[in-house]
Amino acid sequence: MKPTLNTLLLAVAQLQAAEALNNGIGLKPHMGWSSWNVAQCNSASAKYALDTANKFISLGLKDLGYEYVNIDDCWSTKSRDGSGKLVPDPSKWPNGIKAVTDQIHNMGLKFGLYGCAGTMTCAGYPGSEGHAASDVSQLVGWGVDFWKYDNCYTPCRNSPLPQTCGNPAGNTQSWYAPMRDAIVGAQNTRKIHFNLCNWGRDEVWKWGAQYGHSWRMSEDNWGDWASVERIGSKAGTISQYSAPGGFNDLDMLYLGSSKINANQERLHFGLWAIAKSPLVLGLDLNNISDWTLQIIRNKGIIDINQDPLGKAATTFRPQGSPAPVSGKIYPYWAGPLSDGVVIGLCAGTSAGKYAVNFKDVPGLGQGEYSWKEMYTGQTGRGSSVSFDIALHDMRVIKVTTAGGQSRVAL
Repeated sequence: MKPTLNTLLLAVAQLQAAEALNNGIGLKPHMGWSSWNVAQCNSASAKYALDTANKFISLGLKDLGYEYVNIDDCWSTKSRDGSGKLVPDPSKWPNGIKAVTDQIHNMGLKFGLYGCAGTMTCAGYPGSEGHAASDVSQLVGWGVDFWKYDNCYTPCRNSPLPQTCGNPAGNTQSWYAPMRDAIVGAQNTRKIHFNLCNWGRDEVWKWGAQYGHSWRMSEDNWGDWASVERIGSKAGTISQYSAPGGFNDLDMLYLGSSKINANQERLHFGLWAIAKSPLVLGLDLNNISDWTLQIIRNKGIIDINQDPLGKAATTFRPQGSPAPVSGKIYPYWAGPLSDGVVIGLCAGTSAGKYAVNFKDVPGLGQGEYSWKEMYTGQTGRGSSVSFDIALHDMRVIKVTTAGGQSRVAL
């Protein structure tokens, strides 16, 4: 059987993965939960970690692919011990870290922690500058699967050293390299997903795959529509840098935020998913609404995000459409899948009827195709699709080309 171009793309993507950290993880965008948005320092504890792991199971999230339970800043004491080792805060981790990772692993899930490339973390706890090898040794001993590495108190021309430097002394690559090397050096013992949190500095998307499995491509998501616009619009300009083994990280999903409505939640989740961002929940699963739960359990959209081809969607311009505007969510997105093409229709600036002819979609072309929209469940077959979409809402359409020709450019 003659291979389709999508099959060839999948082979190329798998080769690209081998050029990353080459330890067999990060081949798809990771999925899970992170503690920071829930209660900041107060949620960096064994209780939150284990409660969340149990919620992954009871809410059916584990079965959908959510697997990483990640604790953010403030999990350690404010000082290292006399041997220079990190010390888990005994009030938050009464039985230590390994007791928690063992329980989480026994549930079939994974556990992550947070560190920082500077002298201190963003909240003022010990950073890993000068301690990379020692800290990785501790992570391996505890059975940690994921390491988020932040960018506070790093080399700066300001004095005294600020939490967030606007005038850095050097390039962030130089202070992420020691931790990357330590993780690579330990991978025969334990493979750790390395997440670079450098806020998109130094065009990290161009070099991130040589340093980690995922990289934050922007400043933080603050849980409002302005953040969704800022981050989502940028993702469309750097889609080519995501591939199996290394993905643009658009930051945590701030679903459940009081600053965004239901329409905006759908666009937030759908756009992150088709852009192949990690899907990391940043909310308290004990207080999740039925509406938000329905969004994060949308299997069709999750399957698109986890498609093995690992190619991110980007914007395209149907005939007669205006050009994208920086900082605004463009209406028309598309990206290749291993068995078809995903189309995103976004009412980012105005409500209305959004239609697209398949002949204008990269990877499709003239002809009739079967399609399914993932939020409404609508299905059809034809040469185009059309939806009435409310302001800041989105439709995610999977167009199936399996068994036919697909004109996706390599």
